[in-house]
Amino acid sequence: MGDWLALSWKVLIVRGVLGIAFGLMALVWPDITVVALVVLFGIWALADGVTETLATFSSGISGTTRLLHGLMAVAGIVAGLFALLRPGMAATTLTWVLGIWLIVRAVAGVVEAFSGRSEGSRGMLFLGAGLDLVLGILFVANPGRAALGITWALGLVALVWGVVFIVTGFMVRNVAKHETAPPAVAA
Repeated sequence: MGDWLALSWKVLIVRGVLGIAFGLMALVWPDITVVALVVLFGIWALADGVTETLATFSSGISGTTRLLHGLMAVAGIVAGLFALLRPGMAATTLTWVLGIWLIVRAVAGVVEAFSGRSEGSRGMLFLGAGLDLVLGILFVANPGRAALGITWALGLVALVWGVVFIVTGFMVRNVAKHETAPPAVAA
């Protein structure tokens, strides 16, 4: 166990430093961070579209499954190219879609709050639905600013988690030191 602890504390501290670095960059350069995140999403979506294309033409599938893989391939390639070629518009579009999703969640939360089986949690469902509705309206009304807001939130979360990882790393290091230290000999 000592070997794992000796390695893990270093990994935790590196993760913490990377989290703090990302958090600071997101807070200092939110516009660049939004574009970078959209480009990364574009690369991922494009890669997903390519792998779905390969799955579409693999020999083990047919019929409806082949059609579904083909549709997912087209969607991935189109989304990936859109994000890579128009990252600003893609960020705005993704934020707008997120806003619509939050509004739909709010409506579903209110409906669930009125269902007979949620009497004990009705207040929390209303609270969650209210938060979803407010955020959804803000995202739909101002998708560009909302994208920057999401970047700020990610930056703050990354900073906090970075500090948590560093503190945890030092705590694990102390445990590893005590575990590997030779036992004290009584005189």
